[in-house]
Amino acid sequence: MEWTNWLALLDGHDYTIAREVILRGVAAVFVLAFLSTLNQFPALLGERGLLPVPEYFERPGARHAPSLFHWRRTPYSDRLLRIMCVAGIVLGLSVVLGIAQLGPAWTTIPVFLIMWGLYLSIHSVGQTFYSFGWESMLLECGFIVGFLGSHQVAPPLLILWFLRWMLIRLEFGAGMIKMRGDQSWRDLTAMDHHHQTQPMPNPLSRRAHLTPHWWHRLEVLGSHAIQLGVIWLVLLPQPIASIAAVLVILSQLFLVVTGNYAWLNWLTIIVAFSAISDSFLRWIVGGPWPGWGWQNLPIGPDGTTGTEGGEASPLWWHLLIIAVFVFLAVLSWKPLKNLFSRYQLMNASFNRFHLVNAYGAFGSMTERRFEVVIEGTLAEDPESADDEAWRPYEFKGKPGDVRRRSRQFAPYHLRLDWQMWFLALRPGAQAWFVALLEKLREGDPAIRRLLRTDPFDGAAPTALRVKYYEYRYATAAERRETGNWWTRTELGVIARL
Repeated sequence: MEWTNWLALLDGHDYTIAREVILRGVAAVFVLAFLSTLNQFPALLGERGLLPVPEYFERPGARHAPSLFHWRRTPYSDRLLRIMCVAGIVLGLSVVLGIAQLGPAWTTIPVFLIMWGLYLSIHSVGQTFYSFGWESMLLECGFIVGFLGSHQVAPPLLILWFLRWMLIRLEFGAGMIKMRGDQSWRDLTAMDHHHQTQPMPNPLSRRAHLTPHWWHRLEVLGSHAIQLGVIWLVLLPQPIASIAAVLVILSQLFLVVTGNYAWLNWLTIIVAFSAISDSFLRWIVGGPWPGWGWQNLPIGPDGTTGTEGGEASPLWWHLLIIAVFVFLAVLSWKPLKNLFSRYQLMNASFNRFHLVNAYGAFGSMTERRFEVVIEGTLAEDPESADDEAWRPYEFKGKPGDVRRRSRQFAPYHLRLDWQMWFLALRPGAQAWFVALLEKLREGDPAIRRLLRTDPFDGAAPTALRVKYYEYRYATAAERRETGNWWTRTELGVIARL
């Protein structure tokens, strides 16, 4: 067999559906991420934000963060930020609509690399509001998936294999961080509290919490089985790899319906498609995959898409993919060591460009839910005002009013609500929170737009106070009696302004 024929073995003709799901799926998440940034970044980090980027650039070392904002004499402006977000949304939609895939083999590469560069520029200055594992996950995906190529070439197996390696880092990394981090994962009690104490519950979280203890044990066992065992099966031949990927997807869908984790679960589902073959999907539906007539490619005798398995991709394309794969493989050494280290890092990046990262979540579990509630008053003498004169600011996602049912926001990311959850774990005068109180005291319209309700319709309160509560879900009997979704116990006032 000639060496060109050997290279042809690197073509994944049986993964055309997987490629399209991954390209369009990651692009859709980019659209959502840029939209989230467009709506929230100016108020949180803009020129008049809680943690203004211009002030951040004055810190030593901030200029070393990879960002397009460094190219300007005036490094940051809200106008430039909005232009970058709109450009990212347009590029993402070009892939979602299938336009970018119609060009030459390389067309998808610059589209995704530009989105990656734009979002990296934003992430690099996002400070605490962009310090989430799924941000690095999106950046890593954005750099890689463009190399899956357009319809002019077969999906490259090396890129698909690297995405499987990413899936292993996601799942096995999460499993190991749990086993090493918290006793409750080892004694199978972690889910006794998780649905109630997770950062942002959704409409079904209460139902999930009130299920019997034996079910919570099964949840933990299922998590361990998928993350520590099943995940490795994606490295085996088909159809085992596809079956393993489907099990991972089902586990992620369970997390989708019981919580709000931004785009973490959906991006994991998208990456899992790297292990699902066209042949397996056709077997599932008993014929051609619905809605994919655009391919217009016959099914060869070996079951793959294309005549006799399809034409081989050009030599230059194989050489490019091999070079990219080698580059990513070199960067994989530290993440690989981290997976098996006693001091495993969770959600860590080993380079400034967030390529080949370490992932994981819930290495430490909380058993009690605490909430910080901000209240304001229009009373001329706040010191003598009674409790009825104080009215709470309600956030969109985090619990507040005990009568309000939690809502579904994921895959959209409510950045301020997430930070409020972290604040409740360790209340203190964090810079962004002090700035938030000052903005509310001023009646700042940009901050008010990030809230669910403003009790004063834009008027500036005469005073603010911050109260601390412990929340728990109302039992079935309590809900029938009171109609409340939550019950709460006041723990005191922790700040006044």
